Amino acid sequence: MSAPNAFFSETILLLGGAVVAAPIFKKLGLGTVLGYLAAGVVIGPVFHGITDGEQILGVAELGVVFLLFIIGLELKPSRLWQMRRDIFGLGTAQVVVTGLALTALAYLSGVLEWRGSIVAGFGLALSSTAFAMQILEGTGEVNTRYGQRSFSVLLLQDLAIVPLLALITVLGGGGSEGGDQPFLDFAIAIGAVVAMIVMGRYLLTPLFQVIARTGAREAMIAAALFVVMGSATLMQFAGLSMAMGAFLSGIMLAESSYRHELEADIEPFRGVLLAIFFIAVGLSLQLQVLVDNALFIVAAVPIIMAVKAAVIYALCRATGSPHNDAIRIAFLLPQGGEFGFVLFTAAATAGLMPSSTASLLVAIVTLTMALTPIGSALSRRLLTGDEHEELDEDFAGANADVLMVGFSRFGQIAAQILLAGGRDVTVIDFSADRIRQASSFGFRIYFGDGTRKDVLRSAGIDKAKIVVVCTQKREITDKVVELVQADYPHAKLFVRSYDRIHSIALRNLNVDYELRETLESGLLFGRRTLQALGVGEAEAYEIGEDIRRRDEERLVLQVSEGLQAGRDMLFSHPVRPEPLVKPKRSMEMDADPLAGPADVTADA
Repeated sequence: MSAPNAFFSETILLLGGAVVAAPIFKKLGLGTVLGYLAAGVVIGPVFHGITDGEQILGVAELGVVFLLFIIGLELKPSRLWQMRRDIFGLGTAQVVVTGLALTALAYLSGVLEWRGSIVAGFGLALSSTAFAMQILEGTGEVNTRYGQRSFSVLLLQDLAIVPLLALITVLGGGGSEGGDQPFLDFAIAIGAVVAMIVMGRYLLTPLFQVIARTGAREAMIAAALFVVMGSATLMQFAGLSMAMGAFLSGIMLAESSYRHELEADIEPFRGVLLAIFFIAVGLSLQLQVLVDNALFIVAAVPIIMAVKAAVIYALCRATGSPHNDAIRIAFLLPQGGEFGFVLFTAAATAGLMPSSTASLLVAIVTLTMALTPIGSALSRRLLTGDEHEELDEDFAGANADVLMVGFSRFGQIAAQILLAGGRDVTVIDFSADRIRQASSFGFRIYFGDGTRKDVLRSAGIDKAKIVVVCTQKREITDKVVELVQADYPHAKLFVRSYDRIHSIALRNLNVDYELRETLESGLLFGRRTLQALGVGEAEAYEIGEDIRRRDEERLVLQVSEGLQAGRDMLFSHPVRPEPLVKPKRSMEMDADPLAGPADVTADA
């Protein structure tokens, strides 16, 4: 047999490192990010299992791209507009003030001359979107007030990569050859953003409508990956970051009916690639650089993190954040970012710094990343009081009390009652035609397969108090019920049953409430028919209530004793006063001879 090629061997090492490191570090309370970093250091610099960490890092950056796409899905354009002050106010102030402070430190250290110091200072001012957002997601604090302000700063930093790369061109002497080049690059970037917005508004939703009608789930996954990677590539061609392109496409789909399904499809890729990204950061750590510059690094890493944290804390306090939020943000964003790798490499190529210094800065950034999870955990010791953290959520379905699976005719009527009662309802359905029809009447329902755990999680089941299952097929209903009971026992289950036999089965599963679709309509229909035959409204109502009571008592008996129990409660002939003369034929002859016992009771 031939030996496995290098690709498969390296893949096995990366996945094995993730499998071993993540649970160990999670159990120790250090977080999975630090575990992935440690796995990368062990696999690469220590045992030399993988030597080309930078190449893997380039592929694994797709994890950051997918992360930003999912974040974009949870931010409606209206919500992003509300964050504009934090993005362009706090974010810009953080990059400028922190960049100037670190530039001064780099120049005073004597390691670099003034041009290289500017690149080093502003490169170190950037933070890691991947690390910060992974920590926020791990603690469930993405949508807190401090989480949103942190994300605003990170978003501006991603935008800042364009002028910073242009600055390297100018400082390196390239600006004199083509003074209009930075302006041209800026114009191209703006044009790409506008093109993304137009395509997202007019092309993406129709694309997913066409694919959803085919019912091919693999095509939907392929379309999701195509949109994310295509938008990322477009932004990269325009000089912006790939993550920015994915983020914009996510925003364009934030109000789409396919949001939850897309999030569920992308999530597995996002998780695996982001884990490999963190491992690749550990792989790229150059231990020899650390050894050769140990004293300098030991001094530089805490100083850089302290300066960044102090500046961020001061700016957050100056712009209205309370002490606890400012502390959380300051300890979440003191690390260097992955875009610093790009800047330092470009600066070395332009002759603004020696390549050895660029490697030293990369090592410093990597160490600040590794220390961030620890610093974020320690920040809790600096919090004051017993402040209750407020959520600042503004995306559909995240805090709905009711999650409805299936928008059948039964579910549509039930949803009207809930909406009229002032309750938020998140509705998911797997029919593209039904979604389109509902949208024409002003309803907002989302495309999603309710039998998938990841779709239910994306639709907000963790925060739902009641899961209403209104699917039309018994087997689909049973799958949803089984999934919810197994993984989300906190949620009450209200289920539409297919028939009487299904109702008995659901009661045996101990759902909180079940109802046959035909029961209430059949009772009302019978009452109206009696009234048309001359029976008074009050008497018809009493008869209907008696039938309802008998039906419930029969169901209780049938759950414990079987389908044949309670047959004596059925009316198989008209109710009339007892005759004075015994009938010539037995009572059984009044029943339809063609209907067996099961036919009489199954749908009754």
